[in-house]
Parts: sequence; C-alpha cells; structure tokens
Amino acid sequence: MASLPTDHGALMDSIYRGQRHIYDATRKYYLFGRDRLIAGLACPQGAHVLEIGCGTGRNLARIGKVWPGARLHGLDISAQMLASARAKLGASGRLALGDATSFDAAGLFERAGFDRVILSYALSMIPDWQGAMHRAAAALAPRGVLHVVDFGDLQGLPRPLRALLRAWLARFHVTPRTDLVEAATRIAARHALRLTATRGPLGYYRLIRLER
Repeated sequence: MASLPTDHGALMDSIYRGQRHIYDATRKYYLFGRDRLIAGLACPQGAHVLEIGCGTGRNLARIGKVWPGARLHGLDISAQMLASARAKLGASGRLALGDATSFDAAGLFERAGFDRVILSYALSMIPDWQGAMHRAAAALAPRGVLHVVDFGDLQGLPRPLRALLRAWLARFHVTPRTDLVEAATRIAARHALRLTATRGPLGYYRLIRLER
C-alpha cells in the first residue's frame, strides 16, 4: 500500500495536471490575502525565504519583485505544480519535491533554517495540516518568522454564498481550518514563538504570524 504522502502527491498531480496552466489566472479571484502577507514579510537583504506548498511559484515570483534581495526556496508535493514553478522562476529560485510534514531542509536546500517561512492556502489542502505547521515552525532560523494565510471562518459572507464557496472548495479537496488560530496558539507555545493573528475582511481569510 502506498504511503499517505505518496497518495497525496498523486492526488495533487491528478488535480493540477491541467489546472496548473490556468491556476494563477483563476485563483486570484478567491485566494485573497496573499499579497498582504507578502507586503508584510519585511525581508532583510539576503534573507532566505521558504514557501511550503509553493504551487506554481506565483508567490515566490512576487516576493522576488517586492523584496529583491530575498533568496527564494520552494517546496511542493506535486511534481506537476513544480514544473510550472520552475518555468516561472528559472534560476531565481531553488525548488524541491517534498512532503510538508516531513521534509529535510538540510538535504533539500542545504539549509537548516530560514528567515521567513510561508504557508499560503496550503494548510487547507494538507491532510496533516497541524503537522505541517509544526514542521514549518521547526524550519525557522533564529529571529525567523512563519507567515500563514488561509481561509477563515467565512462568517461575514451571506449563508448561501458561504455554502456555495465551501462546496466549490471541496471539489478541489480544500477544507478551511476553522480552528487555525487555536492550533497556531499551541504551536507557538511548543516552539516558544510569539503569535499574532489577524482576521481578514468578512472572515474570509486569516493571517497568522509566528515569530521566533
């Protein structure tokens, strides 16, 4: 029997084999808060930035423009998505295939810690999402910061629209993590990190900042 990471990688490849070509054009209409996260990274010159679940490389490319001194690293479990990311980033990013819950940063990137680690709309697609948050926190360098953006409780949306959005997301195996802040609070305590949580407009998204 295949392991869960292998199964999940195959599932993501099956979803995004075709979708990856239109992913960036379509997701800009409902993956809100990503650019707000990027604007708040405050990357010092030469900072090493790791995005876990980097997908097509859209966020890393944006980070490279907003914070031109940053050194870009990306991890994804989907080989299909990484193909798009490599085409987008070229030599400006270092990318690797791996599982968000168990990757070996030193082996993949020759670095034990990163100044900024990002999870952007990834936790809602990772089965062991709390395990992924723990691994992301463990990948922080001294004074590093973990930034998370993902779906919130959606309570500010009209009920029919909320139900329609949840049904649409479920088609892509996306599950909003309604207890994201509670989980982040536990992870902050375990890793001795300072937590800041921000609720996006209408509760559409949550921004989490965990600082070492």
